Amino acid sequence: MNNKGLTFFLAGFLGMLLFGWFVFPSLMYQTFEQPIQFSHVIHTELTGMSCNDCHYVKSDGRFSGIPTNENCSMCHLAVLGETEDERIFVEEYILKDREVPWFVYSRQPENVYFPHVQHIQLAEMSCESCHGDHGSTEILRSFQRNRLSGYSRDIWGPSISRINNPPGTGMKMNDCIRCHEDADLTIGCIGCHK
Repeated sequence: MNNKGLTFFLAGFLGMLLFGWFVFPSLMYQTFEQPIQFSHVIHTELTGMSCNDCHYVKSDGRFSGIPTNENCSMCHLAVLGETEDERIFVEEYILKDREVPWFVYSRQPENVYFPHVQHIQLAEMSCESCHGDHGSTEILRSFQRNRLSGYSRDIWGPSISRINNPPGTGMKMNDCIRCHEDADLTIGCIGCHK
């Protein structure tokens, strides 16, 4: 192969890599804004609430997930602050007894069983180890849904190549396996897949 052919080959190869890592992922995901904005900072730092006050493990071991309006209405029967999002939340959701149709960043496939109780209570893992530091966010970031699978981009993390993804920015099976290996745990396939 001569130098001109090698140059064209390398340019095409690098072009396809760049397309695959940057352009294709942007085409692969649809972006949606959450129905209303939510400040974790106001709830955690200003009121002293913790993750477990809203996202808790129920007495039967099931995880509560996203809190219902019943949880929120304990404080929000009226507008407490001055934000437009809180006014909309109270008037359109609390007072009308409608649940907010949140986009769920961490939704897993139906065949995946993740027991929060074993990880949070028994292993004493922090929420941040899988979900990142949401407790310090002022706003909810945009939700990105994969056009093919319907799952959130958070399953992969910010980079589809997964190179330099910080901890807590991806919920792939490899992340779970790596954590179990680090803790010297061996669990068969049916431990997580039902």
